[in-house]
Amino acid sequence: MGRDVIIACDFPGREETLRFLDLFEGRKPYVKIGMELFYSAGPEIVREIKERGHKIFLDLKLHDIPNTVRRSMAALRDLGADMVNLHAAGGAAMMEAAVEGLTRPDGTRPILIAVTMLTSIDGDRMKNELLIDRPLAEAVAGYALNAKRAGLDGVVCSPLEAAEVHGRCGDGFLTVTPGIRFADSEKGDQARITTPERARELGSDYIVVGRAVTGADDPAGAFSRCVRDFCGS
Repeated sequence: MGRDVIIACDFPGREETLRFLDLFEGRKPYVKIGMELFYSAGPEIVREIKERGHKIFLDLKLHDIPNTVRRSMAALRDLGADMVNLHAAGGAAMMEAAVEGLTRPDGTRPILIAVTMLTSIDGDRMKNELLIDRPLAEAVAGYALNAKRAGLDGVVCSPLEAAEVHGRCGDGFLTVTPGIRFADSEKGDQARITTPERARELGSDYIVVGRAVTGADDPAGAFSRCVRDFCGS
């Protein structure tokens, strides 16, 4: 599976999102639909964007008891998303239940990945607020290994942890990495960030890019820059 750039469509509603996607003039970038857009526009926005020809990462970060997550994944599996996620912190039983719920009767399912540690979290916050007294990279890699054992396809992590995750879980275990900024962009509210080019060097399989593209004067041009820097084309 090759590298790809995913645009985080963190817009407040349907109209803003579709207007943004119209800027790409025939190109069909992989897009992330997160909680803000899904909660405002509903499941139909997934179907509509899929019908336009885009691949979709449905970023809802499920985290609940196993039975609730199983049933929720079953409700999501036929929307058309290509990738779905949950929180690894929910534990192995929850992740195994998610695989069961997401798997269709014919045995197929979207890619399923687990969020390890949000890129807004740094080592100090993890220790002092989450009360996890381990080095951040070690905790991320441990969550990733739990996700692999539960049957998931990969994890969401910072590019800074991608190499460690691959070292623990193998090159075929996907690393989907937000926290991407151009060198001349502002950091925003994320703590563990890097550039598209550096993410490639660190071993990320997918990068998720938000404001560096959606807030650019020329979003299509910024996206092309990401693709060149990350994919080399």
